[in-house]
Amino acid sequence: MDAHFKRTDRVAEQIQKILAILIHKELKDPRLGMVTINDVRVSKDLAYAEVFFTVFPDERADEAGQLLGNASSFLRKLLARQLTTRITPKLRFSYDASLVQGEKITRALMADRKARSPQEEEDFGP
Repeated sequence: MDAHFKRTDRVAEQIQKILAILIHKELKDPRLGMVTINDVRVSKDLAYAEVFFTVFPDERADEAGQLLGNASSFLRKLLARQLTTRITPKLRFSYDASLVQGEKITRALMADRKARSPQEEEDFGP
């Protein structure tokens, strides 16, 4: 590992990997949908971990956030068994809307590009 890599970053990466597996294998609630853990940010004192997730379909984001929040103590207990740290952070789940926003921007740009194409062809015609 790189010497410039902060301890909190290493712990966050480890938490992200472990939680992705735990959510997939241990949470059996069908209302949850397909959850992906995008990022984890850990406080300097390792007391809290902000877990950013996405869910498919997007309409289930609020429900998935609530379900993950309700399961946070259960997930924290399982996480404590696998982490090598003395302290296991309290988990806070937040929906990461950046992928959805990026997709909307891409669609808007593609629509704008299609709208401009016929006019550009006329301007630069044969």
